Amino acid sequence: MNPYEALGVTKTASEDEIKKAYRKLARRYHPDRNPDDAGAEERFKDVQTAYDLLSDPEKRRAYDTFGASGARGFPGAGADMGGVRFEEFSFGDLGDLLGGMFGGGGRQRPRVPERGNDLETRVRISFEDSLQGAQVRVPVEAETVCSVCHGTGAEPGTSPVVCPQCQGRGVVSDAQGLFAISQPCPRCQGNGAIVEKPCKRCRGSGRERATKRYSVKIPAGARSGTRIRLKGKGEPGRNGGPDGDLYVVAEVEPSPLFQRRGSDLVLDVPVTYTEATLGATVQIPTPDGPVALKVPGGTESGKLLRVKGRGAPHLKGSGRGDLLARVKVTVPKELTKAEREALEGYQQVSRENPRERVFTT
Repeated sequence: MNPYEALGVTKTASEDEIKKAYRKLARRYHPDRNPDDAGAEERFKDVQTAYDLLSDPEKRRAYDTFGASGARGFPGAGADMGGVRFEEFSFGDLGDLLGGMFGGGGRQRPRVPERGNDLETRVRISFEDSLQGAQVRVPVEAETVCSVCHGTGAEPGTSPVVCPQCQGRGVVSDAQGLFAISQPCPRCQGNGAIVEKPCKRCRGSGRERATKRYSVKIPAGARSGTRIRLKGKGEPGRNGGPDGDLYVVAEVEPSPLFQRRGSDLVLDVPVTYTEATLGATVQIPTPDGPVALKVPGGTESGKLLRVKGRGAPHLKGSGRGDLLARVKVTVPKELTKAEREALEGYQQVSRENPRERVFTT
């Protein structure tokens, strides 16, 4: 393989251009950035080998003059491209070139702050509270900082010590020929420290389960499924990271009278046959108390009569929905003699024939 092609530079490229090209490609194909990608690993090897050859003036001059066979003439050269053995590459140089972006060298890897987990709990409220709003207390069982060791994981009076396996770096490196793969230290799980005398309460984890109670304001107009966010009331973060959030989900008990339709409320209103036929004014319940509803003459069963502003509050914004009164015409199951005679008389003089109106084409 041509080392110039491997780095994507011309034969007249300066040392600075070669170095810049190498840095760019090494970042792109580094094994830490491409785990389980055999193609990227091979490409990374080629880039390393090409740079090792072209960054050395004598090896580059020999390659330019005699090709790959000329570069093999250097002491210790192997059979790989340009005579450079993979084992000869210095990872100290790589760490300097890449600016330590993969945690190389002997420096300790900083512990990255981690945000705590979000939590979710449910609270059951009455239908009336969902319309008016309510303040409720909700218990939440969550992972919290240990109350005895205050999160260190160590028994009071002791402290965590530097991990002897990784020397506090939090990572260990597994050398595999040309490159070394860094992974979290198996002994300290990447913390860089271990606890020799674990806290008896949390057993060294620095965390414990506890039940906390929070006061939650349920907004007026809440429905089943409405989520209220309590910022920072979730599980605590790690390594100085922010705490998670708590989400309280409302579950509204059904009403024996009203049905929700968005911000509107639907109410079934039974009326007699004569009230529906002749028209009437009837009293109906609303969330704010009874109101008079005018039923026009000739109202059919199932018709919706709208009462403005008597529904549920809008969850977002001001104002309220409407009350939809659904007329239900009732049919008497038992009749007195006078009622029967009156209906029979009406039937004789009635001009109404609903079947003729529906079935005639």
